[in-house]
Amino acid sequence: QTLISPAQAKLVRAKIANEARKVGYIPGAGDAIPECLREIGSEVKVLGDAEIKAANLAQFDAVVLGVRAYNVHPEQMSGWSRELLAYAQGGGVVIAQYNTTPGPKPEQLPHPLQVSHDRVTDETAEVRILAPEHPVMNFPNKITAEDFAGWVQERGLYFPDQWDAAWTPILSSNDPGEKPRDSGLLVTRVGKGWFVYTGYSWFRELPAGVPGAYRIFANMVSLGKAPK
Repeated sequence: QTLISPAQAKLVRAKIANEARKVGYIPGAGDAIPECLREIGSEVKVLGDAEIKAANLAQFDAVVLGVRAYNVHPEQMSGWSRELLAYAQGGGVVIAQYNTTPGPKPEQLPHPLQVSHDRVTDETAEVRILAPEHPVMNFPNKITAEDFAGWVQERGLYFPDQWDAAWTPILSSNDPGEKPRDSGLLVTRVGKGWFVYTGYSWFRELPAGVPGAYRIFANMVSLGKAPK
């Protein structure tokens, strides 16, 4: 695929497989994720309030929440979350990007987690793959250490510091001299589907044209198509 960053007009050539043909997007504080997903072949629909119903969401391979969506829409998120969880139960994939504290309420997620101020500010910090056999690290792109090269500004922010055991931590990273931050990418099954909570800074990496970030995000939106 050829990727063009809308922010920097940076041309990047990379091999990126993406099985998510239709993606719904719920705006948060604003990011370029819809445009970036279109660059790798997804048809993206920005969703309004009336469209966030489980029956309507069923048409999408994945639904992505924009950055800080739970902070920006505190009143609507209670109702939206019920629909999103029902959509995941039926086989959908929900991807929640980072939120600032206090973050989502326990009932708005499939399992509790607590958002903190933990972050990894060094964009070159080592990223360790904790669950190398998990589908999100293998389908449709095999993720390796090389996919974390060339990131910009940071690794991620507002990682949870507590999370229910039902969440699977996928990646670990930390700034020099600090303890490992294992919760930047948490994934859980929800009925027939999946729910992802991630503090990695996709909203920076995708517009910057970072190939590895595209490959991982493509895996997240493609989770529902992964081999059982």
